[in-house]
Amino acid sequence: MDPLRTLWETFFDWESMREALPEMLTVGLPNTLILAVTAALLGSALGILLAVAGISRTRWLRWPARVWTDVFRGLPAAATILLIGVGLAPLGMQVWGPNPYPLGILALSLIASAYIGEIFRSGIQSIEATQLEAARALGLSWGEAMRLVIIPQGIRRILPAWVNQLIALIKDSSLVYFLGLLASQRELFRIGQDYAANTGNQSALLLAGLCYLALTVPLTHAVNWIDRRLRHGRPATGPAHDDPDDLDLALPGAAGGNQR
Repeated sequence: MDPLRTLWETFFDWESMREALPEMLTVGLPNTLILAVTAALLGSALGILLAVAGISRTRWLRWPARVWTDVFRGLPAAATILLIGVGLAPLGMQVWGPNPYPLGILALSLIASAYIGEIFRSGIQSIEATQLEAARALGLSWGEAMRLVIIPQGIRRILPAWVNQLIALIKDSSLVYFLGLLASQRELFRIGQDYAANTGNQSALLLAGLCYLALTVPLTHAVNWIDRRLRHGRPATGPAHDDPDDLDLALPGAAGGNQR
């Protein structure tokens, strides 16, 4: 029973969790959401540009988009955050001072843009070619057809995948602690790590993990609901016949037979 007791005392100290919870809710949770949501929005804006460039017939647009996507999808997230956070630190010092927070958002945005760009590209290419041809036949230019017809339909189709990427960003935001955030900028994982280091107990880290679950599990179920709604549409609310063959199509007066 000693290993079980050690495990319980190390990760399930309710007093340590109670002590860390207020700061996680007031500091860590808002910063985690700011990092993830801002990176998702910036990454989506850049991802749309990458998707359009990736399907362009101009190779000078298509090749850079492909290289960008390969690089930021292939590098580990921690390596990208360190490259941006440390490599651009002198530039960041001149722009906004000794504050690594914007660099962390930038790094997460670049990572997200590579994945979201591929999500958008697959969504755009899933639209039937006749949609673009019909838009062009109505007099729209290629750019107008993409902006008004193709991209809106593609966004609707990739919404579940986009929410999945937001979930990944929420978890990846824990890596921004590598940049040495200020006390008021710490996200959930960093606060849990600090409490664990100060108390010698890992319960605060477990609490941080539970907070991530509280964020990601509802989003996961929301993705499943959105996917079902897009595939099957709204449930029928009015009366409907189960079998169209059961409809009474007899002419008036025919019920009694064909009498002359």
